[in-house]
Amino acid sequence: MSEPFSVRITVRGYETDVQGHLNQSVYINYAEHARWSLLQAAGISQAGLAARGVGPVALETTIRYRRELLAGDEVDVTCVFEWGGGRTFRIEQTITKTDGTVSAQLSAVGGLLDLKTRRMVADPQDHFKELASDPGLFGL
Repeated sequence: MSEPFSVRITVRGYETDVQGHLNQSVYINYAEHARWSLLQAAGISQAGLAARGVGPVALETTIRYRRELLAGDEVDVTCVFEWGGGRTFRIEQTITKTDGTVSAQLSAVGGLLDLKTRRMVADPQDHFKELASDPGLFGL
């Protein structure tokens, strides 16, 4: 297997809480940023998804906090799509400081919503394959 897709982010001071560490909700923002960065790198835009009549949806997210992050810390946020059968897929993500310390692990379940019927599409990986200029970034 190739290396997971990754994006680097610097923790900004306004993202921290009263204890001085990264606010819990920002971890989800970082994960979402990495997901959209992967889509963009694979050649898929929000406009392209909308033109096809579908949109990604988050169904479940679990976060395991391992080590605190402070303002100024640089982290790499990975993103790996895992495909099974059916209407959903899993996204595994790790937020790691540049010194190798794992700060958080996120596991999410997502799908693609048909924007007209408001129902999940069958086999979302087929849509990603057709839209992507580089489906290999999704492990397809």
